[in-house]
Parts: sequence; C-alpha cells; structure tokens
Amino acid sequence: METMNDSVRYSEQLWPAWWIWLAGVLIGASFSTIFFPIAAFYGFIAMAVGVAIVVAALITITPRIEITDQWLKVGRAQIERKHLGRVVAHSGPAAREQLGPGFDARSFQCVRGWIDPVTTAEIIDEQDPVPYWLFSTRNPQAVLAALGSDEPLRTTGVSVSEH
Repeated sequence: METMNDSVRYSEQLWPAWWIWLAGVLIGASFSTIFFPIAAFYGFIAMAVGVAIVVAALITITPRIEITDQWLKVGRAQIERKHLGRVVAHSGPAAREQLGPGFDARSFQCVRGWIDPVTTAEIIDEQDPVPYWLFSTRNPQAVLAALGSDEPLRTTGVSVSEH
C-alpha cells in the first residue's frame, strides 16, 4: 500500500530488446500465411491482428522496477525496504557470476537475459525464506542510489555471501 509520504525514487520498465520486438512482429505477421491463400484482405487483417496480439503480450509481460521511500517493487513482487540488507549491483563477469555459480535457487529473480546488469538485494527479514532478490536493471547506479546503497558497481565476485 502506497501512503501519502511514499514518493517514487526510481522507476524503470524492463522492456524487451529490439530483436525480441522484431521476432514478435514476425511471429504475429506469420499468422497471415493461413489467410493469404483465401484472400489478401483476410491475410492483411490476420497480420494486423497477429502483430497487435504479440505486441500487446510483450507490453503486458514487461515488468517494472519501482523504488519508493518505503517499498521495492519488482514485477508483481514487493517488499518493504526495512527488510532489505546489503544491496549490490553487478555488470559483466560479476553479473554472469550472480546468474551462474553464485546463484542461490531460493532467491527471488526477475532477470531478463538481454539486460546485462543485475542487482542483488539481501533480505534480512527472519520470517522470509528468500535470501535475496536478484533483478535486472539497465541503470544499476540509479537503483543503488534510490535504495541508499553506497556499494560500488561490481564487475567481479558474488555479493550476497561476501561480508
């Protein structure tokens, strides 16, 4: 629940990469191949409907990161910021380490493969079995600033288990 004093510090849509939009449009347009042999008019209608459905689906499934004074919201998940511990952003080899050998399957993830940087936010609520949140962001420095983290952007190592 957002209160009157809960202003947005950062907001980002994790939009698909250009090549996913292109593939989506091509897939949507491919529906027209069924109807073009019947009539070009029906083929163009099927193409427009197919493209519209795929584009609407891509827009609908695109998650948003929103950081307010009191909440961290990633996709449909949200957690009060008072339950966050250490927050660290990773790019390049460090991001791959977080997603590979350093990955904890108990974590909450909202990762998009076409976005290199990821952020880990440690969960310090003892009632929560999730050790940390791992999510993609195109602007890790802004996420760190909005969450009040003074950690530098990592390019090596695993952040959550290090202290």
